[in-house]
Amino acid sequence: MLAVSGLTKRFGSTVAVDDLSFQATPGRVLGFLGPNGAGKTTTLRTLLGLTRPTSGEATVDGQPYRRLRDPIRVVGAVLEGPQFHPGRSGRNHLRVLAAAAGLPRSRVEEVLRLVELEDAADRRVKGYSLGMRQRLSLAGALLGDPAALVLDEPANGLDPQGIRWLREFLRGRAAEGRTVLISSHVLAEVAQTVDEVVVVSHGRLRASGSVEELTRDGAAAVRVRSSDRDALQAALAAGGFVAEPDAEEWLTVRGAEVDAVGTTAFESGIAVYELYSERQTLEDVFLELTGEPEAAT
Repeated sequence: MLAVSGLTKRFGSTVAVDDLSFQATPGRVLGFLGPNGAGKTTTLRTLLGLTRPTSGEATVDGQPYRRLRDPIRVVGAVLEGPQFHPGRSGRNHLRVLAAAAGLPRSRVEEVLRLVELEDAADRRVKGYSLGMRQRLSLAGALLGDPAALVLDEPANGLDPQGIRWLREFLRGRAAEGRTVLISSHVLAEVAQTVDEVVVVSHGRLRASGSVEELTRDGAAAVRVRSSDRDALQAALAAGGFVAEPDAEEWLTVRGAEVDAVGTTAFESGIAVYELYSERQTLEDVFLELTGEPEAAT
């Protein structure tokens, strides 16, 4: 389990992280979201022992990263973009990492297969696309077969097929009982990948929970297209609902359920062509919580 408890980090007069607490648990994928300057990178660096907290703590399996006896087998991480020697092949890059960690060369071949990079393994990294470099970074994080993964923008540079592969891969790791923590700005993809999200802004926790929980309680609207928009608008207003004309033949109804709108139309003798509930998306919630257009690295 990855845990952040009362974490505060100051750089001089700047408070990068302010009393932040959350957990990433086994068998779950946690999305860590926030705008630029929200404190995400500082939090992840503290979790991985690269930055010391001012107060509070960030732990891996109940202890600071620096105290782990064999960290590569406990947590694998990719932060702040790929770092490679451009003249080295992907396979040799991983062999260097494996040798430094005391891992057998056979593990290199296993992770190349896991990230589906074996066909390009003997090419120099300088010829890799950004997506291929992302996969190579992930392969490095997987070398120790860790119980937890911490990934910063893992979908960056991947094409749609690669993003879908990554989603299924991460979900598969979680299904094995492993812990997965990802930071991403691709909110639509995060919503399809994660079990839970943590949203931070200005170093503080703004919200946490499942995507369903965060979007369920948001303002919902019912959209309806009928044979007589004006008559339906009047009927809904008589029932105490706020119905606003949208596009041609469409009404947007606030504070109503689909059943109520459909029943009102039926009782008024108005034909309904289309009727659905429009719920908040993860992006809508993010904007409300942070006032920012995207979750950044």
